[in-house]
Amino acid sequence: MVTAIKGNATSTFGGDIDVTGNVITDAPAFSVYLNGSQSISNNTSTKIQFNTEEYDTANAFDSSTNYRFTPQKAGYYQINATCYFQGTSMTNIQLYLYKNGANHKYSLVATGISVGNYQITVSSLVYLNGSTDYIEAYGYLSASSGNAFNGGAAGSTYMTGCLVRAA
Repeated sequence: MVTAIKGNATSTFGGDIDVTGNVITDAPAFSVYLNGSQSISNNTSTKIQFNTEEYDTANAFDSSTNYRFTPQKAGYYQINATCYFQGTSMTNIQLYLYKNGANHKYSLVATGISVGNYQITVSSLVYLNGSTDYIEAYGYLSASSGNAFNGGAAGSTYMTGCLVRAA
């Protein structure tokens, strides 16, 4: 079998090729979750403290201090977050992806849910510059009592991301 890379005299290749001809990349990817419950204030946007890493291939997710993803490779990243909200008489549930400290995308449930729990997801393809841009997840809940992000080993509150296309 012959593997060929086509290009011109100025072409560069930034990956490796294995013996079967598959391109091997070092694209950053992560999966983190909230291990346990996080109490939150009513009617207040609160950062979700993803404190457990399933994997973080580029050591780009801070799971102990800032709870954010800061990739060191510029490109377009697929980011997904899911949060399991806990409360009584919930009327407004929101999940945000923040880019550089400001709302980038969000999901909203604005309906009367009498008791218990509710899980929502938000996702986005977002450009990150690879040096200073970062992504965080925030939740917002209006409820009469018991306000919390519900987590645990099953990963009911989690965030994942990966580089889709380098820039």
